[in-house]
Amino acid sequence: MSVAYLAQEVAEQTITNKGYGAIGYGLAAIGPGIGIGIVVGKAIEGMVRQPEMAGQVRTTMFLGIAFTEALALIGLVAGFIF
Repeated sequence: MSVAYLAQEVAEQTITNKGYGAIGYGLAAIGPGIGIGIVVGKAIEGMVRQPEMAGQVRTTMFLGIAFTEALALIGLVAGFIF
């Protein structure tokens, strides 16, 4: 095997592995998207059932959204690391 052949094999392998980070992040974003939908849906249910608690429910909803969105950011960072 020549050095040029090995260099070509390495270059082809690098090119084919380039898009896996984007695919991984796309898959990692599905979970937080579903989680945010559940959090908002349940918060709306709570506001409809007890309108007088809407302020507290809304605050808790925003905290839940922030924590769930942190999962998407962790997925983005993990995609860059790996």
